[in-house]
Amino acid sequence: MSGHHISSAKFLWGVALALFVLTFITVAVTWIQIPEPWNIVVAIAIAVVKALIVVAFFMNLWWDTKFNVLLFIMSIAFFLLLIGITLLDTLYRVDPVPSF
Repeated sequence: MSGHHISSAKFLWGVALALFVLTFITVAVTWIQIPEPWNIVVAIAIAVVKALIVVAFFMNLWWDTKFNVLLFIMSIAFFLLLIGITLLDTLYRVDPVPSF
């Protein structure tokens, strides 16, 4: 990397404001009557957007080399693979003792 990117205070305050707005939207989702599985899906989707904003702008991944972006994407893919393997094991497991 030839140099560091320095973000302006105005830009960082705008990103922080976007994160605050998304946080308030997440809280508002809990008050809105959304059907049961979809309220969690919406809240997690907003949390993923907030995490991507933090990674891209506060951690300067947006202006970093493409290799570091590739490392980030591969780490997320590896995490999802491990979660998927765990779910394959737990979703199809037979209970040793039947439930009452």
